[in-house]
Amino acid sequence: MKKLMLCLVALGLLNACATDAYTGESKVAKTAWGTGIGAAVGAGVGALIGGEKGALIGAGIGGATGAVAGGYMDVQESKLRQKLAGTGVQVARDGDNIRLIMPNSITFDTNNDVMKTSANAVLDSVAQVAKEYDKTKLQIIGHTDSTGNDKINNPLSERRARTVAGYLAMRGVAGARLYAAGAGSKQPIASNATEEGRAQNRRVEIYLINAQ
Repeated sequence: MKKLMLCLVALGLLNACATDAYTGESKVAKTAWGTGIGAAVGAGVGALIGGEKGALIGAGIGGATGAVAGGYMDVQESKLRQKLAGTGVQVARDGDNIRLIMPNSITFDTNNDVMKTSANAVLDSVAQVAKEYDKTKLQIIGHTDSTGNDKINNPLSERRARTVAGYLAMRGVAGARLYAAGAGSKQPIASNATEEGRAQNRRVEIYLINAQ
């Protein structure tokens, strides 16, 4: 049975390695990981029910489920990378979730919660993809640098997040899928000791979360 399960995972990962069009690196697609893991879980459940035959049936069902979940986010990531290329927005992958990092140079002036018009095209693209793939939730988090204090930074970061969420809602993303919050200066991604670092920390992040 152990050999069978290992074989099923291997089959799920077969031909999974591909070249990333953006980095040129060889990697295992999230779809393949989902297939392999789903197959393993499905095989384990199936084995408990019906031995080797049950494991094979369970692996087929589990593998298909894993492939759907992983592939759903893979396609969104690819489309977002294409649409946001050259905008200054970073697209990162965190497991099954996608993280968009929008610097203040695109979104807001310092100490301001009125969104710049330069953010419109970026958020239009995000909204377009989000509406097409409506099984994801969008978590919008505002961030500031350490200049000032929490009484200023926390509400400012929240207002910025709500502004972005409001724009996405106006572009047709269902409000029930949107969550906005402010983190203030508590989650820096660079040193606040330099202007360059502080500029990186002033940002809005959008997480597209796999809710399948």
